[in-house]
Amino acid sequence: AQLVESGGGLVQAGGSLKLSCTTPGRIFSSHVMGWFRQAPGKERGFVALVRWNGQNTRYADSVKGRFTISRENVNTVNLEMNNLKPEDTAVYYCARGTQYSTSANDYTVWGQGTQVTVSS
Repeated sequence: AQLVESGGGLVQAGGSLKLSCTTPGRIFSSHVMGWFRQAPGKERGFVALVRWNGQNTRYADSVKGRFTISRENVNTVNLEMNNLKPEDTAVYYCARGTQYSTSANDYTVWGQGTQVTVSS
């Protein structure tokens, strides 16, 4: 893995967490940065993405209005998660691609993942 996620942890329902993803080099305007998550026994699913050039964003319906993806600097992308729910519990992965896509198959560089656990 070339991307490094941080910021996961245990939080009560209704709480907030901020995940960060750092790349070893700068993120270029041709890149799209995405966040995905995988819960036990489920497939890895799309959460949010940002196009580095123009900063267009897209969110999964399940997180709209609660999660915000943003650029912090030339090599860091964040995912701010508010009003967390138990169903948000998963390993969260950062990924880099070049297509404005919600499919994990379109992302070629991944992080190792960070655990987010939301208790009820």
